[in-house]
Amino acid sequence: MGINLTNFLSSKSKNTKMIDFQDLDHLDGLSISVISANLYKDTRDDLSMFYFRGGANYASIYTQSKILSENIKWNLNQKPKKIYSLIVNTRNANALTGKQGYESLKKIADLAAKKLSEKQKEDEDDPKKIFTKNIIFGCTGTIGENFPCQKILNNIPNLVNRIRYTQNKFIWMKAALSIMTTDTKPKLAMEECKIGNDKIKIYGIAKGSGMIFPNMGTTLVYIFTDASLTNDILGKLLKKNITTSFNAISCDGDTSTNDMATIFATNEIKNSHVKNINENKIKNFDKALNNVLLNLAKRVVSDGEGASKFITVNVNKCKNEVDAKKIAFSICNSPLVKTAISGEDPNWGRIIMAIGKAETKVNLKKLSIKLGNLKIVQDGKLYEGYDEIIAAKYMKNENIDINVDIFTGKKKFTAYTMDLTDKYIKINSDYRS
Repeated sequence: MGINLTNFLSSKSKNTKMIDFQDLDHLDGLSISVISANLYKDTRDDLSMFYFRGGANYASIYTQSKILSENIKWNLNQKPKKIYSLIVNTRNANALTGKQGYESLKKIADLAAKKLSEKQKEDEDDPKKIFTKNIIFGCTGTIGENFPCQKILNNIPNLVNRIRYTQNKFIWMKAALSIMTTDTKPKLAMEECKIGNDKIKIYGIAKGSGMIFPNMGTTLVYIFTDASLTNDILGKLLKKNITTSFNAISCDGDTSTNDMATIFATNEIKNSHVKNINENKIKNFDKALNNVLLNLAKRVVSDGEGASKFITVNVNKCKNEVDAKKIAFSICNSPLVKTAISGEDPNWGRIIMAIGKAETKVNLKKLSIKLGNLKIVQDGKLYEGYDEIIAAKYMKNENIDINVDIFTGKKKFTAYTMDLTDKYIKINSDYRS
C-alpha cells in the first residue's frame, strides 16, 4: 500500500527547518512492516510492526500519569530478557478500555508470536520460539473507544508477510508517518558514533503534537541501535538523556495516558562490553543518543498543534536544577505567555508573572530577562535602553529565545515549547471527527 502523505502535505507550519529529514537506511537486526488496517475512515497507514529477528535488548520509560492505557499496563507486565516485536497502532489509545482493551492485546500478541515463530522456522538457521511476552505495544489516538481488536488481528498475518530484512529511507518515512495522529510532519533522526573502534548507528522516530508535557519522556519515542548493550545500560542511558530532551518539552501542559520511550539494541555490532555508563568508551554513544532524542523532542515541539513559533526558554543561575526547571516550565505552560508570543507581542510582564508563580526563590535585585540578545529587565527593573519597537520586530521571528537569570546559584535548565494559536483550539475541537 502506498504511503499516505495527507497530513504531511497539508502542514501549515512555518517551522521549515524541521522539515529537513535525515536519510535513515539499513540497521542490522531490525525489520519494519507497515500497513493500513483501516482504523481510520480512509486507507492511511495505521499499523506498524518492528521485528527483531535475533531479539533485542531494550529499556523503556513510561508515563507517570495515574491513569494508564492498557498497552502501558501490558508492557509493564511483560518482563522478558529480549523483545522480538513492537506493534504500534494509531487512531485508538486503548485507554479506559479495561478488560476488553487488555485482552485484545493478549490475543494480538499470541497471534503475532505464533506467526513470527513460523517465520523464524522459515528464515533462520537456528530458529527461536517467540512467546507472547516477547511482544510489546504502542497505542495512540482517541481515549475511551473500544479497541479495534479484530481489525488488527486480521492484519497480523499481512504484517508478518510484508517483513523485509533490508530497510531504506522510504520504509523509515513510511513507519514515521504511520504512527502520526494530529502530527503534520513525521519525526525522524539519526546519529552515527563509535563504541571503542566499532561504528554504531542510532536511529529514532517519534510522534507527538498535542497532549505534550513531560512526566517521563512524552509522546511515543522509539530508538533503535545495532550496538551490543545490556538492558541495564540501555535503561540508565535512556533515563539520563530523557531529562534534557523529552523531559524538557511542553506543548500544552497535558501529560498523556500513553507516553512511552523505548530503546532497542539489536546486538549486531559486537562492540566491547560496557559495564558502566561512565566508561570512556560509551561517552560518544551517550552524546549521540542525546542528540537523537533532543532532535526528535524539538521536532515534536516544532509540530505542536497549531504552532507558528518555536520557543526556547533558558533559565540560568538558579540555586538548583529543580528550581530552574520549575521556572522554565512555568513560562512554557503559561497560556498568557504563549498567546502573547503568538500575537508577536513583547509583553514581558507575562514572563515576570510566570517566574513569580513558580514558587521558587528569586533575587529580584539582580533578575535579568532577555528576548534573544535584547535586554528587557536588568537588576530587577526595566532596562533603560529597552526599545519596544525593536522587541516587537524580534517577536516576528519563527524561533523565539527567552533568557532568564535568577541569581540564586549556578544551576540551569532549558525547556522548549510552542505558541498557542486559534488553530490549536480548532484542531482539538475537531479531534474525533
